Amino acid sequence: MQAIDLLLNRVSVARLCEPAPSAEQRELLFRAALRVPDHGQLQPWRFLTVEGQGRERLGQLFVEALERREPAATPEALQKAARMPMRAPLLIIVVARLRDHPKVPHSEQLLAAGCAAHAMLLAAHAQGIGAVWRTGDFSYDAHVAAGLGLGQGEQIIGFLYMGTPEGRVRAAPEPATGPFVQRWGD
Repeated sequence: MQAIDLLLNRVSVARLCEPAPSAEQRELLFRAALRVPDHGQLQPWRFLTVEGQGRERLGQLFVEALERREPAATPEALQKAARMPMRAPLLIIVVARLRDHPKVPHSEQLLAAGCAAHAMLLAAHAQGIGAVWRTGDFSYDAHVAAGLGLGQGEQIIGFLYMGTPEGRVRAAPEPATGPFVQRWGD
């Protein structure tokens, strides 16, 4: 796949099914993530893979978090939380590891971790893997973070759901660039 085609045509694919990416495909995903801009070469990220029964355990962690956050949560809401990780055969949880550094502020480290997540989405698309980056309340929940073993200075920046696209993949929209670009300094 040509690089410009990849950049212009990647879309989120929310409807995913088996099979999950192979070991070889995953290796390429992670290698792509490690090539992003990284001021100070801090590698301010790490990745957790969740599949198989791990998805059920993650769903239970989501239920516990929802019960803590909303003690009056309905059975339907709890069931929805439990099913969330089941929407794809593989989840990659992208964790930003922010460290104090004299020349690299936390904001740059967070952006680098975001770039790593985006690189994995691009590498997935290039290999024909369906993927979508999801966040939501569970991304920012302290109980979820603790249950996943996150440490001091770590935060979830997203859940990358990956698998085989179910059905047709939609075409990428083609917005005009004009509204987003301004000339400055004349």
